[in-house]
Amino acid sequence: MLGTHVTVVSGLPRSGTSMLMRMIEAGGVAVLSDGVRRADEDNPRGYYEWEAAKLLPDQAEWLAQARGRVVKVISALLDRLPSNEQYRVVFLERDIVEVLASQRRMLERRGQPTDRVSDEMMAAGFRKHVLTVLGRVRERPEMQLLVLAHADVMASPAAAAQRLDDFLGGGFDREAMANAVDSALWRQRGSALVGRR
Repeated sequence: MLGTHVTVVSGLPRSGTSMLMRMIEAGGVAVLSDGVRRADEDNPRGYYEWEAAKLLPDQAEWLAQARGRVVKVISALLDRLPSNEQYRVVFLERDIVEVLASQRRMLERRGQPTDRVSDEMMAAGFRKHVLTVLGRVRERPEMQLLVLAHADVMASPAAAAQRLDDFLGGGFDREAMANAVDSALWRQRGSALVGRR
């Protein structure tokens, strides 16, 4: 079980972290979420965010509330978590093409520009960022790390639920975790073209 660990879900924006939060919650883990960012067309089942997590490292006192619970922290702030807690980090990797397509669709819905940076540059930056962040996490003794592939979770939710249960200490509802995965929300499946300018 979780004990006093802080369970952290992380990944690139639009990589499926809200789905992962929903899985872990369904398994029986309490979620640290404030509901400030409401569900919308891009995330119809909610964002599962905690606004204070966006203020790391300047504000970190809220982590005491996260012990024994799960909280979402964006990948850019993952290495800003203080070293005085014990963490179990679940990092979700998603095909960069799908991430870019999902981000573009979200920006289009909001009427925001989508062509400020080429997809090639964005993809290269994201790949470098993920490698850097995961490397730093692996070097921190207070952090345990589980990396899941978004495509694997979608293809085999039961296997992903088993890995999550094992990583989090066991005793969670694997069936409920697996059932929380909604394949209908996998709307960008690597078919988008990289290379738009």
